[in-house]
Amino acid sequence: MEKALTIAGSDSGGGAGIQADLKTFQELKVFGMSALTAVTAQNTLGVQGVFPMEAEAVARQIQSVGEDIGVDALKTGMLFNAEIIETVADKIKQFAWDKVVIDPVMIAKGGASLLQQEAVSALKDHLLPLCLVVTPNIPEAEVLTGMTIYSHNDKKEAARRIHALGAKNVVIKGGHDEDANESVDLLFNGADFEFFSVPRIETKNTHGTGCTFSAAITAQLAKGLTVYDAVSVAKEFIHAAIANPLSIGQGHGPTNHWAFNREKGSIATWQR
Repeated sequence: MEKALTIAGSDSGGGAGIQADLKTFQELKVFGMSALTAVTAQNTLGVQGVFPMEAEAVARQIQSVGEDIGVDALKTGMLFNAEIIETVADKIKQFAWDKVVIDPVMIAKGGASLLQQEAVSALKDHLLPLCLVVTPNIPEAEVLTGMTIYSHNDKKEAARRIHALGAKNVVIKGGHDEDANESVDLLFNGADFEFFSVPRIETKNTHGTGCTFSAAITAQLAKGLTVYDAVSVAKEFIHAAIANPLSIGQGHGPTNHWAFNREKGSIATWQR
């Protein structure tokens, strides 16, 4: 039984954070475990409060999982501050975990900050050099690189810069693209660029998309897939989750985590 760990915050609304990660792990048939970094008071309308854990509490959770159950792959989500980021990095090094997916969660859908400003440097210095895959959206990639991203060529340059920070594989997500017809993600492994394209879906039910996408990659890596194949499955998983809305709440509704296993066939086109 493959095992995946999420180190992230809790979303009381159930659409993002560890709730989204564990649902995704379950749907993709890996055993999910969690280490909580913060508790949020949150719903589809926004974030009403963030209550971070002590770094020692995060360390103890990771230690408990690592020394007993074991971890085949892990992902990080909202880490909130520099102390937690450094603690997580120390634990990854202690256990020599190499299948690490970093979702650099910075801003919630409603605009609330989920990563303190001084923590960005800690993320770049301590975590990116340890990760197998990092999955920024365009605004997050702009923060990490200090550049503005408009085009596919801009994505490529941003991917190069993030790779230079130590990340072995960079996935820049296309959900914020200005292209109205397609959502195009870019994967860069330090040598080659791959584009993953699906039809864009006009919907407000996109809460938790980044968490779900990175969790799907993590689950597939835990099962031994290559990064390319893991991203391919994750792209299909999140597209199905968005295409089959649950229409919950009054704001940005959550994605549908069980939709992938109810759909047949592939709708995505990959370009090497």
